[in-house]
Amino acid sequence: MKLTYKTSQNNYYSFLWHATFLALAKNFMDIDTIIPSMVIDAGGTAISIGILTAILIAGGEISQLVFSPFLSNKQHKKLFLLGGINIRLIALLGMALLFLFSHNLSGNIVILSIFFLITIFSFSGGFTNISYMDILGKSILPEKRKHFFSLQQVIGSVGLLSSAYFSRYLLKMNSYPQNYTILFFIATILLGIATLGFWKIKEVRIDFTKTSNIKEYLFKIKKEFKSNYRLKNYLLLINTQGIILTLMPFLILYSKKTFGVENQLIGNYLFLKILGGVITGGIIFLLAKKIRYHFILYITTSMSIFILIWVLVFPVATFFPYIFLFGGVIYTLYSVSKTGILLEISTNENRAIYTGLTGLGSIIPAIFPILGGWIISHFGFNTFFIIFLLILILSTYFIHKLNCKQ
Repeated sequence: MKLTYKTSQNNYYSFLWHATFLALAKNFMDIDTIIPSMVIDAGGTAISIGILTAILIAGGEISQLVFSPFLSNKQHKKLFLLGGINIRLIALLGMALLFLFSHNLSGNIVILSIFFLITIFSFSGGFTNISYMDILGKSILPEKRKHFFSLQQVIGSVGLLSSAYFSRYLLKMNSYPQNYTILFFIATILLGIATLGFWKIKEVRIDFTKTSNIKEYLFKIKKEFKSNYRLKNYLLLINTQGIILTLMPFLILYSKKTFGVENQLIGNYLFLKILGGVITGGIIFLLAKKIRYHFILYITTSMSIFILIWVLVFPVATFFPYIFLFGGVIYTLYSVSKTGILLEISTNENRAIYTGLTGLGSIIPAIFPILGGWIISHFGFNTFFIIFLLILILSTYFIHKLNCKQ
């Protein structure tokens, strides 16, 4: 099937359907606020938060390295996309059932079960994302992509904002573990509705050369690194700037330990994070043709550095919630630029391989949260924030080397 304007529009709206209901679902399983708070309420420690953050943020992307050789050989990936998303649904349902029956389980069993189910959720996300990126890249016209990403963020953020009240209300009005039982049941239903958009996708067929074995696959990767210098800089960039996605869970832990923040305020943090995303998504949509990813990356790093300095210099409870407003801005900017750049530097023939290789860009984001939990336990939050700051400063060098064109 050739990519026509009509096919592109059909896929454009199919992906937006998924993005809209996924956004609604995310509020009830937010990885920066809800899930860290859930682990702490279940008896988790700083190290627990570090391990869980590593699994959520980087586990899925690292797993893409494992799945990429298999999926890059498949001409049609829609079936694998649907299979992966359904596994995620099962994991979410398992979380809801876990808290429903948690009163019959010990605290350690609950924590271990959370890790197990979140691992399945994250790894199946990595499996799904390879197919998602491949289909997205070849099924929407290139000139429509940045508009799609920005509109996706706007619609997603509005969806998040509209459901923020309900997730905050449920978290506040119900005690542990009933609150998390309800949250994950709702998340499962909404994610199920989101997957309906994938059924409508018309996958475009392309010609490509299959690899017969792992040796040939590795040779192809070596060839890509030699022929595309931007791939190396992209991986180094997301290895450094990518740690910003791990910051918010540690700020939740910081607020609980330092200010004694209760669950009702966690809901406020979530609301402010979403508000930041709504504002940012709207601005990017309006400026899509004028603003380059290069500039977006610099803003993302600068704002992240500003947050860290703010926490180090002004550790005051009054101002702390507004950090999450900036956190929403940063998360949106990073999400738009990371995906957009991957599509810019790849082609229809190598996109599945490049998506798999993003796992190499998640090594530091995977290790750092675990190391961060240990650093906080032994040296305190200030040492952790300073190390975080230095890594972000390093990322500016790779932004310069990447030199985005779009």
